Amino acid sequence: MNCTVSNHLAVSPEHLTAPAQLLAPDWLLLPEGPRRDHAVRIVDGHFVDVGPLALLQGRYPDHGVLRLEHQLLMPGFIDTHHHLSQSFGKGLVFGEPSEIFRRVWIPLEGSLDTNLLYLTSKLAAFESLRGGFTTVCDAGTRSKEGVEAIAQAVHEVGIRCVLAKTCNDLEGERVLDARQVLSMAEQHLAAWDNDPLITPSLAIPIPEIATDRTLGAAYRLCHEAGRVFQSHVNEHLVAVERSLERYGVRPLEQLHRAGALGPGALLAHATLLTSNELCLLRDSGAAVSYNPVASAWKGNAVAQAHLMHCLGIALGLGTDGTRGDGFRLLDYAETAQRFAHGLPVGDSVCGGGQLWLDMGTQNAADVVGLSKVTGRVAVGKAADFLLVDLAVPELLPSWNLPWDLVRLANRDQIQAVVVQGKVRLWQGWPTDWDARDLMRRVDALARSVVDQAPIHKVHPLPIVA
Repeated sequence: MNCTVSNHLAVSPEHLTAPAQLLAPDWLLLPEGPRRDHAVRIVDGHFVDVGPLALLQGRYPDHGVLRLEHQLLMPGFIDTHHHLSQSFGKGLVFGEPSEIFRRVWIPLEGSLDTNLLYLTSKLAAFESLRGGFTTVCDAGTRSKEGVEAIAQAVHEVGIRCVLAKTCNDLEGERVLDARQVLSMAEQHLAAWDNDPLITPSLAIPIPEIATDRTLGAAYRLCHEAGRVFQSHVNEHLVAVERSLERYGVRPLEQLHRAGALGPGALLAHATLLTSNELCLLRDSGAAVSYNPVASAWKGNAVAQAHLMHCLGIALGLGTDGTRGDGFRLLDYAETAQRFAHGLPVGDSVCGGGQLWLDMGTQNAADVVGLSKVTGRVAVGKAADFLLVDLAVPELLPSWNLPWDLVRLANRDQIQAVVVQGKVRLWQGWPTDWDARDLMRRVDALARSVVDQAPIHKVHPLPIVA
């Protein structure tokens, strides 16, 4: 039996719910680029065969083909740097100078009880899913409530998550018991071994809040476990100068000195790197999360992402919790590179559309340590994918689909978000839980949370009568 879907209005989630299915979209985004007349076979949440449609029809003559006309089947986006526990305050940072974590995020996250941590994380995960992200890499919460509430939210939304536990041993002038901190870190790394959606990670938010011994120990724990170690480095000028004053080295250099810079390290931002630091980063094997929206909204610089790529440094795209919108992230990634680094030297390409598309999908999977699991439409990978409606005026006529997706595609074209073979979102809304109820609960609580937290904004919010 062949089932033809002529446009997005005729599609229903039931088309994609069979435990074994053969899908034939108009376009299929493979690791080597977009292809027509191709199909995928999905069994129990995994891609088990990928190739030309005629070839797969010959292999499975008794299996019906679900034809998805005007649809692109592509890997889900992967956000390599998120803060799921900050969604209540993302609108507070507009127009604020750098290092908002000191004035906004630490006070806000510190005021969250278990229920509030769960709600803010679920809201953020839902927004990410709406933007086409099937995986998010959470950089660790500053809430004292732990990560179990975040894990619950992730499971209910159905998004894949690299979930970090913070393990710094310095809090201002206070020195914590490093043995206890690292013991809890080890427990976290071992706690999620059989979880289908959560991969554990460790994070020290910025190098200056940990001793060199703990930086090195936390990195080694992750490296030995095959997990990523996360940190923010060289994001703001004031942080670089403070590190020089206190430690005599820049943040990235401090990681290197402590033995925490190497394969398995995932460094967020890395926007203020000297030539020596670029070489140090290249030689270390560490990866970078390029966060272009964060640079525009609250940063001091734009990472030299294209140069890093040319040097062989692994990169993926991250939102930094700014907004969960995969297509706009692609657009920002390319545009920021062009404005900051391409225009001054007459580079009108800045890597090309395919590069930024890869950085949002397959390259991103590599840097968060999930290359064996997701990020590609390929045999053996989890069926984490999007169906994107191509029958829109913005994409007609289409001459180069990767460029079109980077510069012209929109979130509202995403018809389905599928994680591990399960339809988690259909035309912007969940298929198995009440998102509008979540929004009502958040709306009733978030303002009082923000009002009570000791947040300091340089530019106060307008008074609302």
